[in-house]
Amino acid sequence: MTGPREIEVEQALIAAEAALDAGRGLQGTGFWTAVDAMRRDRSLAERYADRAAAIDRRAFKRGVRMRLPRLVGTTALYLATASGIALLSVAVRRHNIIAFVIGFGALLIGSHSLTHFEVGRFVGIRFTHVFLGGPPPPRPGMKIDYASYLRASRAARVAMHASGAIVTKLIPFVLLPFAWTAWLRIALVVLGVVQIFTDIFLSTKVSDWKKVRRELAS
Repeated sequence: MTGPREIEVEQALIAAEAALDAGRGLQGTGFWTAVDAMRRDRSLAERYADRAAAIDRRAFKRGVRMRLPRLVGTTALYLATASGIALLSVAVRRHNIIAFVIGFGALLIGSHSLTHFEVGRFVGIRFTHVFLGGPPPPRPGMKIDYASYLRASRAARVAMHASGAIVTKLIPFVLLPFAWTAWLRIALVVLGVVQIFTDIFLSTKVSDWKKVRRELAS
């Protein structure tokens, strides 16, 4: 039997599909309200997740030009992470600050989205693309497959969203024992603390921790 909530979700999906067919975006269709209802109600997710994922994928491909297929994109992230580690190793051995800075940046950028990807795969959440975007400055992100995301448990979604942010905050502190000067250790501590404060005051509103809070509140 179809209830009021199912009718609302069905209407929103029809409106979203019609908007995309007409060359418009999802704004005003009620699509994300419907997705939120699926996120909270497993029976709705089981019934509509595949359809919602197809709509989301169409909108994503239309709106995001700077994207790569998942395999190509994750390979690039693995290479960036490995290159960062290699450069840091060279920097520590030779006390080369330029190599350290470049390696640190490559490790930070590559590992963030890669951690989302690996933790997501472990808990059953799939991804379709790697893209460049997000809140400024633009950076790599993983495009979630909403069919798997909506069917995942709340704990799985929390773990996936939190993982990248946690790893990013840990990296400066993990590198502290390898810093060969006092000022470099101070710089790493300052960077780590700044990232933590950025998470507290910014990410809880626009990024990973906002999504974690949303899941915990549902």
